[in-house]
Amino acid sequence: MNSLSYKKKNGNTVETVWKLAAPIAAELGLSVWDVRFLKEGADWFLRIFIDKEGGVGIDDCEAMSRAVNGPLDELDPIEQSYCLEVSSPGIDRELVREEHFTAFLGAVVRVKLIRPMEDGRRELTAVLKGYSENTMLLQTEEGVTISLPAKDASSVRLVDDDIVGGIEE
Repeated sequence: MNSLSYKKKNGNTVETVWKLAAPIAAELGLSVWDVRFLKEGADWFLRIFIDKEGGVGIDDCEAMSRAVNGPLDELDPIEQSYCLEVSSPGIDRELVREEHFTAFLGAVVRVKLIRPMEDGRRELTAVLKGYSENTMLLQTEEGVTISLPAKDASSVRLVDDDIVGGIEE
C-alpha cells in the first residue's frame, strides 16, 4: 500500500504517527504525551513529545528517535520532507488532551485566553479543580471558581507551584 492510500484510509498525519509511535514508546518504557506536525517558515517539523515516570532525559529522546525513525520511513505517512524532533513536554508542559487535564487535577496551571475576560485579563493562573465535557473548573488565588470551556484557551500549561503562592488546593 503506498503512503497516499494509507493516509486516505487511516486519517491524518498526527493520528497516524501517534498510532505508530505509541507502541514503540511503550517498548522503551515511555509514553507519547503529544504529536504535532507543523510548518515553521519554509520547514515542516514532526514533533513527538515523550514522557515517563520520573521524567525524560536526553538518552530517552535519542532512543525514541532511533527506534521510530525506521518505521516512519517504512510507513512513509508524510509526503513532504520534514525534521523529526523527539523531546520531553517539559516542566511547563501544555495540557491538550482530556487525559492530560484529568492527570493533573489539583495542579496549578496558567491559562492564556483567546479573548479577554470581563475584567480585561487575557491570562489566568489557577488550580485545575476539574475537567469534564471539554470544560475546565479553575480556582483562582482569590478563591473564585471559574468554569471555562477549553476552546476559549489558546494554551493551558502547568506552572511550577513553587513560584506561585497563595493558591489553596
